[in-house]
Amino acid sequence: MDILAILLILCASFFQGTFGLGMKHIAPLKWENWWIVHATIAMVLFPVIWSIIAVPDTFGIIMEADSSVIFMAMLFGFLWGIGGILFGVSVEYTGVSITYGIVMGLAASVGSLIPLAQMETLPENANIVLGGVGLLLIGVAITAVAGVKRDQDTSTDIEEEFEEDGDVLVAPSKTEATAKKSIKTGVAIAVACGVLSALLNVGFSNASPIVDLAVIKYNTNPTDASLVAWVVVLFGAYIMNAGYALFKMAQNNSWTDFKVEGSNKAYLWSALAGIFWFAALGVYGQGAALMGELGAVVGWPMMLGISLIVSNVWGYRSGEWKGASGPFKILLGGLVVLIAATCLLGYSNI
Repeated sequence: MDILAILLILCASFFQGTFGLGMKHIAPLKWENWWIVHATIAMVLFPVIWSIIAVPDTFGIIMEADSSVIFMAMLFGFLWGIGGILFGVSVEYTGVSITYGIVMGLAASVGSLIPLAQMETLPENANIVLGGVGLLLIGVAITAVAGVKRDQDTSTDIEEEFEEDGDVLVAPSKTEATAKKSIKTGVAIAVACGVLSALLNVGFSNASPIVDLAVIKYNTNPTDASLVAWVVVLFGAYIMNAGYALFKMAQNNSWTDFKVEGSNKAYLWSALAGIFWFAALGVYGQGAALMGELGAVVGWPMMLGISLIVSNVWGYRSGEWKGASGPFKILLGGLVVLIAATCLLGYSNI
């Protein structure tokens, strides 16, 4: 495997595991006002600007691409957006730790296995890939158990912010830590969320004809061509995210709440979170391109696995594991498994 591909996946993982820090700084804005700014930067402005700089013919390539490819790529992006909303709903039933564990595990595995299943011929090392994905699921499950035990040890009745990092963009910013309504219902919603969250990578994988068009006809560097695919996928994602934010504005009558006093810092964090979020996808796409045919199959779970490690490092530094030494030891075990899974997935692409 190209060492540059590994470095790019590592950089993408850092951005993916870090962008959620911005969600700690939504106040004094309401969620919907903060979110529409964030989504516009993350899913429209930054991707389009980066793509045009790297591929000046971006929109010419998109206009020339097959309409069915464009539609399916946008559809997968739109469905991924629904997954983000379901994340917030599921947390109200089961809590952050259980939901996050289910969502991360399914997003990583389904997002890898669907592109693998869509390949005309399975690679000879498919068993190694499946082993790596399976090990990744075990690692995510262990970290989820650690989170649940931590919450049990340090449970309070205060409000929790949905600032979790990862592959999903969460919907509401806060919820009350009330009694769980129904664990079964919450798990079912989390499963749906995890599957839908995986579709971001499926959309990227299915947009490969756009990448091929850019490379073959427009002589675009394959790593840069991946940016054009993201522009298409994320336009569908933006329709869902912006639409939901506008719905919340209408529901809460918060159209004029963009000028809240002291909101400059919140807008800065909204922009930074948006830049970091797409930086993760853009750099991941370039790393996946260098990995060749298995890029979307191997690179996606690698990025999510490492990003989970990064997000927990930030959580540790912010004191989230203070007073929970037992659960923290379990967490460390889960992170070791995640590292092993990442190494196995990397080995599968050699």
